[in-house]
Amino acid sequence: MTSSDYEPLHLDWPGLVNARDLGGLPLKEGHVREGALIRSESLTRLDEGGVEAMRDAGVSRVLDLRRQGESPDPHPFADDEATYVNLPVEDPADTKRHQGPMVDLYLAMVDARPDLFAAAMAAIADAPPGAVVVHCAGGKDRTGLVTAMALTLVGADKEVVAADYALTEERIEPLMSKHMDSIEDDAARERFRDYQATPASNMLTVLDHLEAEHGSVEAYLREGGLTEEQVRRLRERLTD
Repeated sequence: MTSSDYEPLHLDWPGLVNARDLGGLPLKEGHVREGALIRSESLTRLDEGGVEAMRDAGVSRVLDLRRQGESPDPHPFADDEATYVNLPVEDPADTKRHQGPMVDLYLAMVDARPDLFAAAMAAIADAPPGAVVVHCAGGKDRTGLVTAMALTLVGADKEVVAADYALTEERIEPLMSKHMDSIEDDAARERFRDYQATPASNMLTVLDHLEAEHGSVEAYLREGGLTEEQVRRLRERLTD
């Protein structure tokens, strides 16, 4: 299968616009297994019946990358200790100085916390049998970085990974348009528009940076604490 043959598997989970199964995404050898890795915006947006739809889809782990207290809305899986794992990839103690392009924030995040990204990858590798859902708030930035690392680790080309990331802008457009309509200041509206864009170049820059600074995405994650056995399990569960 080539990248031109790949059709994203968008999931009809009530209340969500950016839930998609990464199954079928082409790898250097084979493709990602369907029903193994799913990316999404916050599950607090689920409508009635959405949790049941997720259960029916065989979800065994929900990996929430948001910080504690980030949303006032209760998470529908928060009380399910067997399924729900909250592993922020940002430490509240980290100082944010984000005033430039979004890609600069991505680079600062990965440089600051290889241990947290490695922990997120381990949570996927160590999950019970079934589908793993990875989400943050919009399913764009933190989710984009974690899924990009996972896909790269199992053998996806950078261009394919970046194309998946780029698709997010189209998927979350309904959410972003609604919020933009509420912003009265023209300059603030344009800044928000820029921050919501997901050009493939953002993810290509991150992946090139990890290669240049650490040798590979795998080496970066191993430095953060991901074990060789966890790498093996991740590849086994995600590839078909």
